[in-house]
Amino acid sequence: MRCIIIDDEPLALGIIKSYCEDVGTLEIVGTFTNALEAIPLLSDANVDLVFSDIEMPQINGIDFIKTLDHKPLFIFTTAYSQYALEGFEINAVDYLVKPIPFPRFVKAVNRAKEIYELKKGNKSVSNQTLTEAVNTLETTDQFVFVKSDYDTIKIKLENITHIQGLKDYLKIHILDEKTVLTLMTFKDIQTKLPENQFLRVHRSFIVNIRSIDTIQRSKIIVNNVRIPIGDSYKTDFFNRIGM
Repeated sequence: MRCIIIDDEPLALGIIKSYCEDVGTLEIVGTFTNALEAIPLLSDANVDLVFSDIEMPQINGIDFIKTLDHKPLFIFTTAYSQYALEGFEINAVDYLVKPIPFPRFVKAVNRAKEIYELKKGNKSVSNQTLTEAVNTLETTDQFVFVKSDYDTIKIKLENITHIQGLKDYLKIHILDEKTVLTLMTFKDIQTKLPENQFLRVHRSFIVNIRSIDTIQRSKIIVNNVRIPIGDSYKTDFFNRIGM
């Protein structure tokens, strides 16, 4: 993939540049300390991926991306986590908070590659399809975004104790916080959750393995809530926890 890097801090720009070179699958076609200087190159539509800082002089990274008529894939790199929600709302592939560990950078690039190959393999792919592809990746190592009524809510994964199915809705139970009701299916939410941490134990329940207090023969105690283990889920559950 052909990429450009935009960051007003030369040191940060240099780190992202070295990461791109180490990955080996990215071709750097430009580096800029001012987002506006990148416009001519982006206008030629020869850029597949943009790494952009957010807090920059003249125009911030999010506003800059919004101005583009033909948007390439983009990954935000910033020291400020408060922009994460807005970044994902405009379909950023990923949102990396500085200092960025190299493995986390590679993970973001792999996400971009999946979407790039989807787009390249199907020239007629719709914006809706690409949006859905990005939405399946709207998870970082620490949190997940879900829609509830008219809001998009950021929830820390470690605080989710369990998720309960209620017909067309899911009820997300959060430690010491109000539960969140969202119009999603179990299939939808499972694409957003790390498999090594969250496990389906019943047709109506997903549990955070780290939140389990006690395991009985056919029940799990999670934060003083008794959750049944469905017969069709028992074998997988007990294998996963080594019993």
